[in-house]
Amino acid sequence: MTQIFAHRGVATTQRENTLAAFAEAIEAGADGVELDVRRTADGALVVHHDASIAGLGPIAELSVGLLPRHVPLLVEALEACGGLTINVELKNHPTEPGYDPTPSLVQAVHDEVVAAGVASQVLYSSFDRPTCELLVGLGAEVRVGWLLEVGAQVANLAPDAAQDGFCALHPFVLDVTSASVEVAHGLQLAINTWTVNARHDLEAMVTAGVDVIITDDVALALEVRSAAA
Repeated sequence: MTQIFAHRGVATTQRENTLAAFAEAIEAGADGVELDVRRTADGALVVHHDASIAGLGPIAELSVGLLPRHVPLLVEALEACGGLTINVELKNHPTEPGYDPTPSLVQAVHDEVVAAGVASQVLYSSFDRPTCELLVGLGAEVRVGWLLEVGAQVANLAPDAAQDGFCALHPFVLDVTSASVEVAHGLQLAINTWTVNARHDLEAMVTAGVDVIITDDVALALEVRSAAA
């Protein structure tokens, strides 16, 4: 059955990527949560989507004590997600401040996940393929999904993804077809698609048999899934 993940928590009624948004995802009945992790100048792991905070500057150049109170530490976010599956997206891209091509960031994130006791609940992802490869290198038990840019040819990329040890591809909703899902599944790859909000797109993804829908509208996604059952 297709799983429903709350994109940055339930961000329609709460500020995205906050403890309140993650708690509301549990209340809404989501199967999982997608969140974004970045590292501060003093090495703290925090949950925030954008590379910079308005009026303050890049997170990678700020100490954790300078961040707004609504920006949670990763460990706090992991706890707030309870028993849900947690898609931890590592925001580590060559075009952004603080890019780290070494194993340091992925190891630090995984260490916190393990210390929090939620390693079995976590699926890692990143748009940066080298970061995904470093995550795979942490061990066979580490699940990694490669986030694909808009316009990606999902079926064409699936063989390389499987060979690299990824367990999933995370394509944009408009790039997913029933045929590409079939190709991925044939290679033992899950298809976890983002960000699916319109009813017709939700219906199409459920029909196509994607493994995970990442959505801003958890209630509607659950309604569509229930109707298709």
